[in-house]
Amino acid sequence: MNSSLTMPVVVGAVLGLGIYALVRALMPSKRSAVSQVARIDAMRARGAAYESSHRTADAGRLGSVRAGVGARVSELYMQQGWELRSLRADLAVLDRSWENFLATKVLLAAAGLFFGPFMFAVVWTLGFGSSPVIPVWLALMFATLFFFLPDLEVRRDAAEKRRDLRRVIGAYLDLVSMSLAGGRGLPEALMAAAEVSDGWATQRIRNALADARITGISQWQALGSLGEDLGVEELKDLSASLALVADDGAKVRESLASRAETMRHRELAEIEGSAGEKSQSMLVAQLLLCAGFLVFLIFPAAMRVFQV
Repeated sequence: MNSSLTMPVVVGAVLGLGIYALVRALMPSKRSAVSQVARIDAMRARGAAYESSHRTADAGRLGSVRAGVGARVSELYMQQGWELRSLRADLAVLDRSWENFLATKVLLAAAGLFFGPFMFAVVWTLGFGSSPVIPVWLALMFATLFFFLPDLEVRRDAAEKRRDLRRVIGAYLDLVSMSLAGGRGLPEALMAAAEVSDGWATQRIRNALADARITGISQWQALGSLGEDLGVEELKDLSASLALVADDGAKVRESLASRAETMRHRELAEIEGSAGEKSQSMLVAQLLLCAGFLVFLIFPAAMRVFQV
């Protein structure tokens, strides 16, 4: 086949495949029993979070388009069985909506499809590149890049908030231990320690304990469910230890105090490790600065020597 005809055929095949995949993804298909159960669970979760999501929803036409796109993509994820539990836990830590997150990913990917050819047009006006396949690859590359950018942002912000949550859990265990030393029972001590502060972490714990009273489950089960939703292992370990205490009558106060001390030691080790990494990076930066200064001093003399 002639090379002049090969490139348009390749470009047309890539575009056709992309359009087919998009139409196939957006068209409803026959659901299996597993996807139906997942859909019912997701609708129940969305119904529970209806008020909070509408308080933070965008206003105007852009907000309605974003909500529609998010609902459609979330439906697609449920049909395909893509749970992405770690990413959902990160969004739960940040208190963000799953549908809004998916809508942001799709809209950014669509923007990337137009941004790639725009960059090619700018480069083409400067006289670089004339192949018709370049804008196609640029569009696909920027769409993929923009699609995964929200994931990186969410994981970074969630990691920071989890570190704050672990610090709060250590202080919370100390408060529970002091309340137990004051003669309170375990349920009262858990709630009293959560009511000391109005921070977002203690508010999450307080809401979980309050929901436990309404739903009729134990408070340590509520803490375990909260740790499962947020992806925090410390809360799940605390739930398991409190369940053991409730069943076997172990010493509650000493166990919580030792657990809080262990968490403080771990946090101190992480802080020292982070400080060591920053010190090493500063040392490398200083060495590079000194090397650049030496090159700046030696370069004129070296040029004179080589010119002679």
